[in-house]
Amino acid sequence: MHAGLDSTLNMLSYCLREEKVQVLRDYAPQLPLIKGQVSSLNQVWTNLLDNAIDALPPGGEITVRTRQEGDFVRVFIIDNGPGIPPEVLPRIMEPFFTTKPAGEGTGLGLDIALRIVEQHGGRLEVQSGPGHTEFGVWLPVLAPAEQH
Repeated sequence: MHAGLDSTLNMLSYCLREEKVQVLRDYAPQLPLIKGQVSSLNQVWTNLLDNAIDALPPGGEITVRTRQEGDFVRVFIIDNGPGIPPEVLPRIMEPFFTTKPAGEGTGLGLDIALRIVEQHGGRLEVQSGPGHTEFGVWLPVLAPAEQH
């Protein structure tokens, strides 16, 4: 899990530096294995982090946090940007819905992320207000019998 997140952060490091965005890693030790395909999950992290970077003013902050909660590993992508307006929030995961100007966004990033997470038996949630937007990804832990 952490290697995939770090790989995605490395891939986005130029954007992070250019926008002067600080990244805090708050990784839980000893996370169990999850049911998942690394390349697909890296696409989820890329879409969530790219949106967070776009939402932040220069000097903003992104926290990437992992935790185990019961039979799930949770990954949080949290930013301290302006937040998602309440009237927009219910629609952000709809295909082709974007708040970006024409030509800058396809409106597919969150739809793709949602579909990948659901294909992994997980769920994707979002909470947002001024100064705090949090995307939470729930991914099921690999059962001991599946770990060989």
